[in-house]
Amino acid sequence: MFRTVRLYLSEIKVAHAIFAMPFAIAGATLAFAERADATLPFIIEKLILIIAAMFAARSAAMMFNRIVDIRCDAVNPRTSGRALVSGRISKTAAWAFVVCMSAAFIIFAALLNTLSLALSPLVLAVVLGYSLTKRFTPLTHFFLGFALALAPIGAWIGVLGSFASLEIPALMAGAVLLWVAGFDIIYACQDCGTDAEASLHSIPKSIGIRKSLHLSAALHAGTMVCLIALPAAASSLGLIFAIGVVVIAALLFFEHMIVWPNDLSRINTAFFTINGIVSAVLLVCVILDVLLPC
Repeated sequence: MFRTVRLYLSEIKVAHAIFAMPFAIAGATLAFAERADATLPFIIEKLILIIAAMFAARSAAMMFNRIVDIRCDAVNPRTSGRALVSGRISKTAAWAFVVCMSAAFIIFAALLNTLSLALSPLVLAVVLGYSLTKRFTPLTHFFLGFALALAPIGAWIGVLGSFASLEIPALMAGAVLLWVAGFDIIYACQDCGTDAEASLHSIPKSIGIRKSLHLSAALHAGTMVCLIALPAAASSLGLIFAIGVVVIAALLFFEHMIVWPNDLSRINTAFFTINGIVSAVLLVCVILDVLLPC
């Protein structure tokens, strides 16, 4: 059973939850700061439900991605060893996993509040639908960014149960959308050849690696604009968050310094390590600023 659980967790890349989960928790933290009646039991209950809902939605989306990409993954040396491609997970089991995780997400959303339940089918449509976009548009990276950008908005609504002060999570969502699209463009640079063979679309395939890296840098500059603007909307953010924004800017700058059109060998470092630190820094700074206002 342990090996089976580990196999499924590996197939859905559970470690990559570090990209969106911190933004969901950060969005919830800012929402708690907006509620004068946010008691400790209330906070704990909401956080558990938000994390569970995030995990369920992301798990459904990742396994759905594996199902629809199974033929493409089989011919790509980087992905040919995946469990669904090799048969270690059957298609029937994979579909059952998607259905169960989707149902779990809707249940957790219902336990949060009525508005979260009403919006849950739309969220599922977005996070599942992303996997199909690479078949008809090179803007697939922006669809992925939009799917992950729903995390802080969903957490905000999960806590407040309304669209009140939505400009706060909207700015965070804008930062997530541009940040994710930017680093996903970098990551896609290594698959230009296989994307062409499989008739899949991506920005690197459409405009080339050099221009794609320039576009990624511009998107990350947009990320910084959203983060710099966030304290103007969220009064609970101050000096600690400002320090975090400077650190994030330095990390993103370093990310673009280690990946070059003629040297993509450090893409994994840029994609996972640096961006994982970015999301962790933001979460820590938001929590500290709310708990220890300067």
